[in-house]
Amino acid sequence: MALDTSLGTTPAKASGTAPGTSPAGSGSPLPARRTAQRVADWRKRVEIAVLAGPAVIVFVTFVILPVALAAYYGFYKWQGYGPPTNFVGLQNYLIIFQDKAFQSVLLHNGFIVVMSLVLQGPIAIVLALLLNQKMRGRGLVRVLVFVPYVISEVIVGTGWSLMLQSNGAVNDLMQGIGLGGLRQDWLSNPDIAIWSLLAIISWKYIGFAVILFLAGLQSIPEELFEAAAIDGASYWQIQRRITLPLLGPTIRIWAFLSIIGSLQLFDLVYIIWGQYISSTAGTSTMATYMVANGRTSGNYGFGSAVAVVMFLISLAVALVYQHFVLRRDTAGAITERKH
Repeated sequence: MALDTSLGTTPAKASGTAPGTSPAGSGSPLPARRTAQRVADWRKRVEIAVLAGPAVIVFVTFVILPVALAAYYGFYKWQGYGPPTNFVGLQNYLIIFQDKAFQSVLLHNGFIVVMSLVLQGPIAIVLALLLNQKMRGRGLVRVLVFVPYVISEVIVGTGWSLMLQSNGAVNDLMQGIGLGGLRQDWLSNPDIAIWSLLAIISWKYIGFAVILFLAGLQSIPEELFEAAAIDGASYWQIQRRITLPLLGPTIRIWAFLSIIGSLQLFDLVYIIWGQYISSTAGTSTMATYMVANGRTSGNYGFGSAVAVVMFLISLAVALVYQHFVLRRDTAGAITERKH
């Protein structure tokens, strides 16, 4: 009797189905679940399309399409109106890389990239550390540091070009304080003009770096500083061993933005030095070279080729930087969905 009782199982258990379910063909909920999953997947796809669709359209219209058109016009000798008919192939690109003027502006851009990082980075970090301390008027000082960044490039370029002229305010100030021997031709002297440009760039964009670093400092827990101070670490040891390593991702992002901005520098150079004086003063960039040899010369095909070269250089630098520098910052943010 005991044996018969133990073998007496329910139909659900004997058939291998889970409790509370029925076998296939007898009202199983599996088809309903699959249908609900399909509906949920389609709903997610529709939401992604609705939310990302406008951004994709704008990106394709104002980024991808202009780059594609520039690449197309770069194979022609085109004056900017009518359909291009004078096909020259790779001639425009060969002229670009063989032109010593382009090699010169490429060196100028490289110099600006390196010196912007060297000059702006340390100064911005020091200012951010100072402005992160509790003191009177801290908010006002932060605003004053950030103000140059929000001023229009036209106003900045016009104002500095007036102050740095031979009879401008800078030379008058030096004469007034007894440093008349340091009066210089800040804009036309090829040995000084590039440093004047770097000073103007640093004055304008260092506020952005300071605000970015301040935001990074706010994300560092105060408990780390307190624990280090209790252990006897000095102020500079705390900054070197705690603050700077944890601020590393923010510094690397700022450096990436600075590099790309320096490669595409145009407005300040064009406003202060113009498209012709910049070449003789040693401050010309790839962008001013593009305008001078493209639009101004009436050869829009050549200018389009220069734009494509600028795009490819910036893209190559961005990919290399992301692979070797930003990879460790973004690797932890990418996770795989496990089912």
